[in-house]
Amino acid sequence: MPGRADWTAGRAKVPGGHIAFHRTGGSGPTLVLSHGLTDNGLCWERFAMAMAPEFDLIMLDARGHGDSSPMPIGEGHDPATDIEAAIDQLGLIAPIVMGHSVGARATASYANTHPGRVAKVILEDPPFLPLAQPQAAEKRQIRFREQVEKFAAMSDAEITAFGKVSSPLWHEDEFPAWTQAKRQVDPVAMPDYRIPWQETIDQITAPTLLVHGDAALGSLVTAEIAAEAVRLNPRITAVMIPRAGHNTRRDNFPDFLTAVRRFLALK
Repeated sequence: MPGRADWTAGRAKVPGGHIAFHRTGGSGPTLVLSHGLTDNGLCWERFAMAMAPEFDLIMLDARGHGDSSPMPIGEGHDPATDIEAAIDQLGLIAPIVMGHSVGARATASYANTHPGRVAKVILEDPPFLPLAQPQAAEKRQIRFREQVEKFAAMSDAEITAFGKVSSPLWHEDEFPAWTQAKRQVDPVAMPDYRIPWQETIDQITAPTLLVHGDAALGSLVTAEIAAEAVRLNPRITAVMIPRAGHNTRRDNFPDFLTAVRRFLALK
């Protein structure tokens, strides 16, 4: 059975820089993973360990995160273009693509504009939210930069302790990569969305799983948003994971894993 010691690390060239990644290897179908804001690719480690016997998982560090290049100067960077470039550089043919939070939004955008180039799509609680007005968006960017600066001033032990208090349901294995990632974030890495989320899913042609938590516990995808997504694209199946919020897989790993494996036709 593949283990952490068997994984490889590398860099895929993308326009203006590189995207770092870790890969489990193996002969199974390829599954490309895109993480959420302030995480890094290894924040998928627990999930990857569970899935490695059946899949070849590639955990990308998004631009401005982990060991990838910093954010490009200027406005309008689309992280979906980095997913596209990384998939092309690695020579992947119609992989399964999966993402969490902003990584799910980027994954959806990539799948939406590349019909036929993905086998299946899995979206973990993407930010399917109304577009922010410019003033509100600027305030959000300022709060994010302040958050990054706050973590930079903390020790690793302090970051981990903060995480454990904030997320008491998480498994102990989640915190090493989560802590490391907080020191690797570009202060301008927060995306500025310019198109409605509906336009990132309406043309997806592959079977798609929208998996989310309970809005009362912090899930960004509400029952109403999930229903709208399914109406927009009948290829989408929505599953709500109980006892979980925005970090759906971390809050309720067993039920999340069951939902994903069922979608991928694994027992």
